Amino acid sequence: MSEKKNPPSQPRSEEEVVFGDELPVLPIRNAVLFPGAVAPFDVGREKSVALVEDVDNLPGPVIAIFAQRDPSTDDPAAEDLYPVGCAARVLKALKHSSGNYSLILQGLTRIRLEGVVTMSPYMKAKIRRIDEPATEDVEAEALAMSLRDIAKQVIQLMPELPREAGSLIDSIQAPGALADLVAANLDAPVEEKAQLIETVDVKERIRKVLRLLTRQLEILKMRERINSQIKEEMGKNQREYVLRQQLKAIKEELGEDDGDQGDLDGLEDRIAKANLPTEAETVAKKQLKRLRTMQVGSAEYTVVRTYLDWILDIPWTQSTTDNLDISAVRKVLDEDHYGLEKVKKRILEYLAVRKLKQDKKGPILCLLGPPGVGKTSLGRSIARALGRKFHRVSLGGVHDEAAIRGHRRTYVGALPGQIIQGMKKAGTVNPVFMMDEVDKIGHDFRGDPSAALLEVLDPEQNNTFADHYLEIPYDLSHVMFVATANTADPIPPPLRDRMEILEIPGYTRREKLAIARQHLLPKQLSDHGLSQEQLEVTDRALEEIIDRYTREAGVRSLERQIASVIRGVAVKVAEGETQKRRVDNEDDLHEFLGAPKYTSEVAERTADTGVATGLAWTSVGGEILFIEATRMYGTGKLQLTGQLGDVMKESAQAALSFVRTNALKYGIPKDFLDKSDLHIHIPAGAMPKDGPSAGVTMFTALVSLLTGLKVRHDVAMTGEITLRGRVLPIGGLKEKVLAAHRAGIKRIIVPERNRADLEEVPKEVVDELQFFFVSRMEQVLEAALESMPQPTPEGTEEARDGEKKDAEKQPTASSN
Repeated sequence: MSEKKNPPSQPRSEEEVVFGDELPVLPIRNAVLFPGAVAPFDVGREKSVALVEDVDNLPGPVIAIFAQRDPSTDDPAAEDLYPVGCAARVLKALKHSSGNYSLILQGLTRIRLEGVVTMSPYMKAKIRRIDEPATEDVEAEALAMSLRDIAKQVIQLMPELPREAGSLIDSIQAPGALADLVAANLDAPVEEKAQLIETVDVKERIRKVLRLLTRQLEILKMRERINSQIKEEMGKNQREYVLRQQLKAIKEELGEDDGDQGDLDGLEDRIAKANLPTEAETVAKKQLKRLRTMQVGSAEYTVVRTYLDWILDIPWTQSTTDNLDISAVRKVLDEDHYGLEKVKKRILEYLAVRKLKQDKKGPILCLLGPPGVGKTSLGRSIARALGRKFHRVSLGGVHDEAAIRGHRRTYVGALPGQIIQGMKKAGTVNPVFMMDEVDKIGHDFRGDPSAALLEVLDPEQNNTFADHYLEIPYDLSHVMFVATANTADPIPPPLRDRMEILEIPGYTRREKLAIARQHLLPKQLSDHGLSQEQLEVTDRALEEIIDRYTREAGVRSLERQIASVIRGVAVKVAEGETQKRRVDNEDDLHEFLGAPKYTSEVAERTADTGVATGLAWTSVGGEILFIEATRMYGTGKLQLTGQLGDVMKESAQAALSFVRTNALKYGIPKDFLDKSDLHIHIPAGAMPKDGPSAGVTMFTALVSLLTGLKVRHDVAMTGEITLRGRVLPIGGLKEKVLAAHRAGIKRIIVPERNRADLEEVPKEVVDELQFFFVSRMEQVLEAALESMPQPTPEGTEEARDGEKKDAEKQPTASSN
């Protein structure tokens, strides 16, 4: 490279520089030249090279330097340049072998671009010198002092700057020159530097430079703080590592065990012996490797250690051997529970299949029935019969989806869900897992737990159950899940579809007596410290308790009443009574239980016209329902009370419409509603009631009211009606029949299409009742009323015309 000589006569200061109207313009990219600054620049563009080579021929060695707005523009015009630049002297020009130049320029003073004169061979433009106003006031001095102080702080935080930089800052006294010097060395974008060179007012310029310099100072301080923290942490870690290694060597020499390291070695042994699945073993080894590199006192160490413990504590392959002796299982189930034949049959079927096919997946059963029938205790009995571990979890009131799937480990105090926790407590992969009260799961903003159960209770999916905490697929296919619920309606249909529902209806009177004799009485005697030699409760007394002190589908209240009797006798024994106590009749019970709570009110209720006995299904079993109708002076309105639902109100409207349509047939005047209002009431008004099965009862009560004929006191009925007089089938027949039996009903009117449902009713109940199967409303009246209503003469003619029309519609028989 060659060096280009400077002109022989160079002015010593910018005042000696004589500006002409025109100066050659050198555009520069990504930089701004400030007055007083000396900076190197590389020149390579054709026009720029031509300008440098022509410097010797210029009237004075001064050129105009303007920064480009867009550095990608190769041939900038006046509009591509910032309007204010700097006049500069070329101190040195070095030519490279490639033909390019390296220039060292010294900024002289601010200039403004007035207009381009020519663009060839390089840009020449008219320029105007911008003189800096004099600033000798106190504010400018104060700003300059602040700028000088902050600049020195920046210099101290930047070791790459030379030591003389601080002396240079002190040597410049003029505020404007100081601002330009600092601005020239600022690490700031071209746009911000262009704004600084355009700012002629010195104080304003210093303020802008101060803002930029303060920002750079804060960045440097933060960098320094981060670097010191990193160095300190690294130094601390290295020091702890060295000390730990030394401590380990000392303990080995002394023959002492290293607690932490030994603990981690123990974890490694546990992983090796745990027989984990491939994926779980890979995760466990990875987490153990992380654990070895962590500090024992760190929070992350505790999280990872807890996670490893969970992986190793959960059963992955441990299982119990099923008791496949079917007769022995049947014996255990019969010992624990009386009746419940359907459930016992299903358990024995599962066992038989399991005996023939070893890899049979566990069933998903849902025991559905009213409270107190033994659903929860049945799960424990199933586990005992099969020889499996038992775990129960209550889902009543659970609102959070994380209760099932667990929390992610990013949360503080995260834990697996109740499924994985239950498996850990059970300790085997094939326990009997009971999910109690599955119909009482709630949901809110935290998620829907019932949706999380969809995977758990699906035999096709639960072999890869994913817990949020564990994040390893876990096989639940060997678990026998047993859910319990009082009603099926609250259970979402997708969840209900995944379970095999086994309905457990209420017990009959005979079953309750057997349960009380075989299970409840011995259990309560044992719980209260009495023996059969001290207390005898006869069957007659138990029947009295069942009939007159309880009215329920299950036996929970019955057990409480028996416990009350035993507690009363326990008081006598504790007071010193030694004679054996015998509880046999109502008088004996009155001493311990008080007056009877329930009496048969069917005969009393139906002694008047307009009252009929219906049957209703509830979540706690069947109930009898009295429906009363009355007539009063009015304008033909129908009033309904008793907290009825929409469906039941519509049934009442349909019953009245059918009565009005067939009024003459039943001997009722056509105009019976012209000056009358009808009121239908169902007592127990505090209890909500709904459903179509009371239609038959409402119709019977209306006919009884309007004809003056009483309804038989020993009859109860159920069925949905239509406007054409048909009786449609209903649900929950077994519960309704048991309720009627408990209430002392002798005759039950049932829709014809429900005849097959009687197979589910215990035989001893069916044998004690008389059933009437009906398909039309006339059959209901024949079975329910003490006598049939006689039609008016008009009604008789109407009936004959109807029969004639029906006969005409019948197709004639033909033979082929």
